[in-house]
Amino acid sequence: MLPKANYHTHTRYCDGVDSPEEMIREALRQGFTHLGFSGHSDPPGGVPMDLGGYLKETRRLQALYQDRIDILVGVEQDLYAPPEVLKGLDYWIGSTHYIRTEGGLTAVDDTPELLSGLCRNTFGGDWYRLCRAYYRQEAEILDRTHCTFIGHFDLVCRFNDQLRVIDEESAPYLKGALETMEYLVRDGQVPFEVNTGALNRGRRRVPYPAPPLLKALHSFGGEILFSSDAHSAGLLSGGFAEAVSFALAAGFDHANLLTREGFCTFPLR
Repeated sequence: MLPKANYHTHTRYCDGVDSPEEMIREALRQGFTHLGFSGHSDPPGGVPMDLGGYLKETRRLQALYQDRIDILVGVEQDLYAPPEVLKGLDYWIGSTHYIRTEGGLTAVDDTPELLSGLCRNTFGGDWYRLCRAYYRQEAEILDRTHCTFIGHFDLVCRFNDQLRVIDEESAPYLKGALETMEYLVRDGQVPFEVNTGALNRGRRRVPYPAPPLLKALHSFGGEILFSSDAHSAGLLSGGFAEAVSFALAAGFDHANLLTREGFCTFPLR
């Protein structure tokens, strides 16, 4: 039986629905052994969070429930977020939610209309140029955030099931994505999350990274862990069974758990 754990968890302190304690109670009900909170740390204009209140409450709950579940307190650190929250946490997710252009920062996961406007106005309607720009910036994620693991690597395709503007198996798309992925794998010490957030909410048919990228990640010697990117308690383990199937099909035979002592692995079969 695979262990139950999730490290990409949002609460009312940012854009989630439920309180941290409600998340913990649901995790216990489902038999979780590990739960990590990852409130957003975004650049100005992004998802707001009461960082002080978030840290105080999650640390209180960490102590309160320490005999029942291993709770970790982290943040989802955006590529362009201020670095001052990098202290005093258990872990950091490194995520790229924005593309920086001369016009400023534009979120790739806000609305299809916003992303389409960016493509039209800045990239001449060329979606592959937009993707290349995204992956050039994603290549900085380790150096800028010093993250514990890399979040939703191909978030730029968030609306592609709806818009159908990117061939995710084509050379024009994969070239930039694979160059960045191989660069980020480096010595294989920083895992990529297999993120089921869009899958478990019916927004995509596949997790992040999508199957061609997940297969390449295995060939590069990369490591993985599973996260649901849950914004509500009911979705804490959403899509995990499918994610395991995708990982096995890509060639992975194990995944990682994050504990207070660091990473450990478990078999997928």
